[in-house]
Amino acid sequence: MNRIDLDGKIAVVTGGAQGIGRAVAERFIASGARVVLWDRDQALVEQTAKAMGATGTAIDVTDAAAIAAAVEAQGQIDILINNAGIAGPSVKTWDYPIDTWRQVIELDLNAVYYCCRAVVPGMIARGYGRIVNVSSIAGKEGNPNASAYSAAKSGVIALTKSLGKELAGQDIAVNCVTPATAKTRILEQISQEHIDYMLSRIPRARFLKVEEAASMIAWLCSAENSFTTGAVFDLSGGRATY
Repeated sequence: MNRIDLDGKIAVVTGGAQGIGRAVAERFIASGARVVLWDRDQALVEQTAKAMGATGTAIDVTDAAAIAAAVEAQGQIDILINNAGIAGPSVKTWDYPIDTWRQVIELDLNAVYYCCRAVVPGMIARGYGRIVNVSSIAGKEGNPNASAYSAAKSGVIALTKSLGKELAGQDIAVNCVTPATAKTRILEQISQEHIDYMLSRIPRARFLKVEEAASMIAWLCSAENSFTTGAVFDLSGGRATY
């Protein structure tokens, strides 16, 4: 594993108690960063934080006021990883429950906005920042029977591009990654048929490893990534190459 220099940087990782978020946090700590995990599962985030030597905060990232208060209390935030999300059910668009649609959009898209909105002013004041939003291959291609998730993740891509352009005149990079399916607990939310479909679409014929996602995200958060912003980095194992 290459050590990416994040010495002295303070990073917030949403959904950091497990899955890709946890792998990112572990990679950041190995690279010298101080990490704060945000997750709505209080017991799990405290357990995970203790195990890796991070700070764990139980917070609902769909609560914009709570996010603003947490950012104010934290003070310096150099790196923000918007990773928290849910898959939603595997159903046809016309059968999708409206309340569930709103829940998926709120967590998978709106929460990303709430976090960026709260964190960016401090980055501007300090003249430095790195933001990586975790989108999905579904945001590029749209997965059948996953319309809310696909729409939300597509929105994350567009939000990344807009914010990246707005901050391009400063040393603040805003990028996103588009993972294919990884073996995390999010698979518990969807049908086996849908899991099989997603695996069949990956040319590498295997699921993404969370450590692979962490490797790319860590570099995007380094000072070395001083030029690229508003970009989408593929993690789909060859499914999409744009």
